[in-house]
Amino acid sequence: MRICLISGEIFAWNKFGGFGRSTRWIGRELVRRGYDVCAVVPRRAGQGRVEALDGITVYSFPMWSPLAGVSLYHQCNADIYHSQQPSLGTALAMLAAPRRKHVVTCRDIKLDQDWHIEQRLPSRPGLAAKLSRLYEDNSLVGWAVRRADAVVCAYAGTGRKAMQRFGLSVEPAHLPSPIHIPEHVEKSATPLVCYVGRWDRRKRPQYFFELASQRPDIQFVAVGMAQDTEWDAYLRETYSPLPNLTLHGFADQFEGGLLSDVFDKSWILINTSPREGLPTSFLEAAAHRCAVLACVNPDGFTERYGCHVTADTLAKGLDELIQENRWRALGEQACRDVRAVYESSRAMDQHEALYVSLLATDKR
Repeated sequence: MRICLISGEIFAWNKFGGFGRSTRWIGRELVRRGYDVCAVVPRRAGQGRVEALDGITVYSFPMWSPLAGVSLYHQCNADIYHSQQPSLGTALAMLAAPRRKHVVTCRDIKLDQDWHIEQRLPSRPGLAAKLSRLYEDNSLVGWAVRRADAVVCAYAGTGRKAMQRFGLSVEPAHLPSPIHIPEHVEKSATPLVCYVGRWDRRKRPQYFFELASQRPDIQFVAVGMAQDTEWDAYLRETYSPLPNLTLHGFADQFEGGLLSDVFDKSWILINTSPREGLPTSFLEAAAHRCAVLACVNPDGFTERYGCHVTADTLAKGLDELIQENRWRALGEQACRDVRAVYESSRAMDQHEALYVSLLATDKR
């Protein structure tokens, strides 16, 4: 079986978002199971037209020329085309390979109010935010989703949004993202909290850093970087003098152990974004027995395993989780629940079963 993964990014070539992480992880695990896997993505700086990554053949098209991807989807000649988020690429793959099976995972479906936040606080200056919406949100995308052989969702909330956005009559089934669950973690002896992810304006990392300035009795660790280099430099220059704050850059979880080490020691993951899907960092933190303190609450995840707050009540929420070590029981419960659903081999079994069932009905 040959599988083509379609995504707006893959976790490499200085692109490090959640969609890209899932694309690379799923592709790598499928290769380990003996499948022939390729991926088609927009080309990033330093990336060649064809690359090899963890056994995945990665094809790329020029960032501003998505129509150039049509020949790549045809060249892949896959049995299954699996989009890791609905996009123009989903539609172009269907046009290139109309008789093959097409799967769409809805990871973070955005309605108008979500796009308003994205454009009010863009990750990158200039035209990029507007073009991103055009790539994910146009009539061809809706046509492709409704025509797909299987539409699934990474979490229930985005499945309900997909029904509203694309006019689906049936709520997409849940197809979990694969997450590694370490058997043992060793938590810091003293309070330590972390921020993991992009430092883009939409994520509002400055609230995390301001919280660090207010709580010198707690150690804060931030892992990531901003796509806007000037904004990234401003944050580092402004907050690096704080003695209780450690700033790391981008951590490649496929190549090193920094990210796992940070989660291992952390008591609590803090997320300050005004909107999210279900972030991969939530699942990874839960896998490492961390509680969650966040301004978003996808599918009630934050309320179940931590404290749901606003930007103005971050400090109060932090105190509630630290008092009497409340974070510990919440983190342990989070790990048990995530293990039961998202553990990598379990999640990949579900991916494999979906592919096999679709090809069993193939009438080519």
